[in-house]
Parts: sequence; C-alpha cells; structure tokens
Amino acid sequence: MKTIVEEKLVSFKTLEQKIYKYICTYGAELTRIVLEKYDDELAEGRDRRAYRDKGKRGTTIKTVYGEVCYSRRVYEKREEGGEKRYVYLLDEAMQMEKIGLLSANLAEKIAMTAAESPYRVTAETISSTCGQSMGHGGAWNLVQRLGERISKEEAYAVRQMEAGEAAGKEVLPVLFEEMDGVWLSMQGERHQKMKKQEMKVFTMYEGWKAEDGGRSSLVNKTMLAGMEKSGGFHAKREALIEKRYAADEIVQRVLNGDGGGWVKEPYDPEAIVQLDRYHVYQEILRKIGDKKAQKEIRELFDSEKPDEMLDYIKAYADSVAGDEKTDNRRKKALELYRYLHNNREGLIPWQKRGIEIPAPPEGIVYKGMGVQESQNCTVITLRMKHRRMRWSVNGANNMAKILYRKENRELAETIERYTDGFLPISGMEDAVKILSAAKAPKKEGKGNPYVDRMGGHMSLLDAMRTASRKAFIAAFVD
Repeated sequence: MKTIVEEKLVSFKTLEQKIYKYICTYGAELTRIVLEKYDDELAEGRDRRAYRDKGKRGTTIKTVYGEVCYSRRVYEKREEGGEKRYVYLLDEAMQMEKIGLLSANLAEKIAMTAAESPYRVTAETISSTCGQSMGHGGAWNLVQRLGERISKEEAYAVRQMEAGEAAGKEVLPVLFEEMDGVWLSMQGERHQKMKKQEMKVFTMYEGWKAEDGGRSSLVNKTMLAGMEKSGGFHAKREALIEKRYAADEIVQRVLNGDGGGWVKEPYDPEAIVQLDRYHVYQEILRKIGDKKAQKEIRELFDSEKPDEMLDYIKAYADSVAGDEKTDNRRKKALELYRYLHNNREGLIPWQKRGIEIPAPPEGIVYKGMGVQESQNCTVITLRMKHRRMRWSVNGANNMAKILYRKENRELAETIERYTDGFLPISGMEDAVKILSAAKAPKKEGKGNPYVDRMGGHMSLLDAMRTASRKAFIAAFVD
C-alpha cells in the first residue's frame, strides 16, 4: 500500500485549512447580503424630507470569519441651524461609530487574547484563527478605544454618585476593601525610557465562602485598576461601591493596605484600617540585613507586640551606627521604624483589637485579609510586567481597564455595548435563500444530505487540479 507521500495526497491539515477558508468566504458573502438588505429597508423607512440619499459608499467590517466588504447609503441631513451633516443610517443602527468597524465576536476575541498576550502575539493568533490578516496595531487600537470607553463609564458613575443618583441597592453589613500598587516600567512619546509609575489596584468583597477540602473563595469579588491620581482613583472606587451597594447602609468597612499615602485617603473616615502583613515582612527583609535581627522583629510582629517591636528596631539602629559613609544600616533601620510607626494603628489585625462588627450573613465567614498581592499578580503583573515591556500612561491605563473588567467577568458585556447593533432576522433568512437559489443535486438519488452544493462560478475551477482541489470540488461544487 502506497504511503500518503507517495500518492501525493493532501494532508488533513491542508484540507481543513482550505475548507475553513471556503466557509469563511461563504459567511462573508452571507453577511454582505444581510447588511445591504437591511440598508435597503432603512432607506425605504427613512424620513425622506430629513435624509437625502447621496448614493452608496463601500466599507469593510472585520468579523471572526474575515473582512466583509459591503456598500451602504450615505445621507445628507440638514440641522436646525442650516448646516449639512452626512450620516450612514446602517452604521448608526449597527453602532459602528463607537469603537470602529468590528463585530462584537471579533472584538471580544481580540480583547480577551490581548489580556493574556502581547499585541504582536494577539495579532498572529487572530490572523491564524479568524480568517483575516491583522497587525499588532489593529489589536492595540481596539484596546485603546475600549479602554477609553470604560474610563468614560467610570467618570459617568462618579458624576452619578456626586449627584446622589447612584444605583446601589444591596444592603451589606461589612465590606472588605484592599488596595495596593503595581510599579510599571514606562516610556515617553518617542519610546524613550521613563521613570517607573504606580498603577493603583483595588479589590472589594463581602467575605469568604467556605468550600470543600478546606479551601475558600471570595464572595462577590470586584476589582478596579487604573493610572489615575489618588483623588480620581478614590472617587471611582467609591462610585464602584455605590453602584452596587447602598453605601449608607454598610455598617462597617475594613481596609487592608500597604501603608502608602494614597491608600490612606478612604471616603469613609470610620473605616478600620490595617497594614498588610505581606508588606510588613517585605520591608523587614529589605531594611534589615542581619538575619538574627530579622527573626526577632518578625517574632515580635507575629506576637502582636508593636511597641516592643518598635523599641527593638530603634535600639538596633543605634547599635549599628558608624562613621563610615558607606554603612547605611542605621539609615535603613530608621526607615523601617518610621514606616511601622506611621502605621502604628494598623499593626494589629482588626480581629484582635476587640472591635465588634456585625455577624456575617449565612454562608459567609470572615477571615484574615491579605488577598491583594495575589490579585495583583494574576490580574495585572503577569500581563504588564517583565518581558522587557514598557508602557505609556494612557496605554497602561487602557490595558488596566480591560484586565479588571475581564476579571470581573464584565468584559464581554462591555464590548457588546459598543459593538452590537440589531438586525432583523428576516435578513438572514432571505440571504440564505439567495445563496441557496443555485443549488441543485448533482445526480438523482439520495446524494449527500450533509453538504450544500454550490452551483455558481468559482475561481478554484480555473486553477490547476491538485489532489486537494479535486477533493474540494467533489464535495462542494456541482
């Protein structure tokens, strides 16, 4: 028996690629017919006195099965002041003016892929799986437009909150909040290296849900991230809270942070504030080089003896004081002392301060906080740090909006608001009839019930008949 190589038969991979390309072409033609038919219906139903038909113009929309080229009418419309404006009724109906000529399905695939991979990898993935060619600039442009739209949504939520029109209705006894920053490598307009800047990240949740095996998960976790100044970020954070919860009905808010200045600006002055334990351990390791001193300081911290810990650090700083300018042990020890002293109130976990808070709702438990560092890593750091990446402020901010909406499981819904118009289903039915009009059985009998054969001219018929083309023609062409 001869091998496939000796027979020069087409591989299944090649056959799959050719059939996929054919189906994409068929889908693009079907879409063109639907859109142009809908444009005809809009033309018939328009106010002819308000919209003057100025002919058709061609355009292209990108879809998951390739680019669809079609024509739609442009109309001249006179405004009340007498000035002229040109509009495309089909584009307005399809909401194409929002983030460009992209289908919701394609926009979602680009955004989801860009949230995991660099823009060049995103472009290669989309080009190899969606029947079209896309450059990394196309993926970048989508993320920028979508990120800007999300930022506008956030600003609108802030205005609603300030006007007393926040939509939050849920009543909650305790709200847990955590905040931290992620330092990113930055670049200027000409791609020159700039100083690192901090992205602000916020997570809120209602508590922990006990699960089998001793594991637990956060209840109703919601995140927010961005490159805004502290005042603007806190306003958006509070608007996010009031968009879901009746803020005045929250009995107690608990805030866990790294002690940074911007973290200490909560809207609620009565919030319980505690210092994140991970950052305390991190600062001890950074500032104290002596292993024995490190261990002693950590033990005092874990034993919840903040005053003794501070006294020990101060004594250690005095003991390592020297005249050599290169010896900075005392300087670093005093930096640690000031950091912990300035956050003295938050050194003891809130559960051990004797503070009474409302009991958790049924099915929820309250535990020690400290999830923000993990959230930073999985949501922000894995995509935006390392691999020699540098960001502009706007580019980082727009990517942050994509990442946190994806983590909140809101990205697909957000994309649909800016890409999806509605089409009458009759347009699809008529398009299928048009494309099916040329169908006819190749021979009498049962035939192949699983394949629709096309009777129109195809350029493939004029090409050299290779084994794969013969197989393709036998399957799909009369």
